[in-house]
Amino acid sequence: MEKIIYQQVLGFLATPPLWKNDLFGIPQFDFPADLPDKKTAISYSPYSILGKRMESFFEALLKNSKDYKILGSNIQVTREKITIGEIDFLLKSIAENQQYHVELVYKFYVYDPDYNEELERWIGPNRKDSLLQKLRKLKEKQFPLLYKPETKDYLSNLQLNSKDLKQEVCFKANLFLPKHFNYTEKAGSINKECIAGYWIHSEEFCGEEYEGYHFFSPKKQQWPVHPKYAEKWHSYALIKKQVDSFIERKRSPLLWMKKGESEFERFFIVWW
Repeated sequence: MEKIIYQQVLGFLATPPLWKNDLFGIPQFDFPADLPDKKTAISYSPYSILGKRMESFFEALLKNSKDYKILGSNIQVTREKITIGEIDFLLKSIAENQQYHVELVYKFYVYDPDYNEELERWIGPNRKDSLLQKLRKLKEKQFPLLYKPETKDYLSNLQLNSKDLKQEVCFKANLFLPKHFNYTEKAGSINKECIAGYWIHSEEFCGEEYEGYHFFSPKKQQWPVHPKYAEKWHSYALIKKQVDSFIERKRSPLLWMKKGESEFERFFIVWW
């Protein structure tokens, strides 16, 4: 496994589950956290979006796990040659002799306290999605897909029956709070271990506070990686030009900031 991909895999494994047991009526899948061998084969497209790349990691790691057997993955369910949905993974727990339908979700969310509903406050850094939208999609579209008539033939070919499958989600997330925001964890909901950094508005990224540090803006595929793996650091003046370019295009960049030899911060600069 090449070095950059191995760093991404480690980032995937280090990302905590967004909740511990159950949220919005959706149970969390307990992903085995064994470190992979660097020789583990992982098939992925160099152009794959972050979510698809994480699916590749999930599949490769479970193939090398002693706990689970993969029965099927990325199953396209069609109706009259039109795709109506996709089932991420069908698994079997070796120890429990239990079959699972598992959806994989890997997200980066920032917290906007201006929303009324708590789960709606966790939104994508470009405001294109929210945790609440994703949970509703899982509950109302992705999980019910297992019980559609069109899915029955796929399951029959695998000698599976929908009524025997437990449905869970492996939902990993990195969360970013407004800087200096005092977040109070709601009982039985979000896993506070997922808080990975903070976010600021573009006008807050000023030289007075930040010019003494070094920065790197990773591409989205590198977002899960620990900042210590950055190969090149830039001055505030140089990164400010990059940030301004993102903001002009209404994109919210993720920055890694190096404060000391082994001290790092991660934060988004939002355009809105």
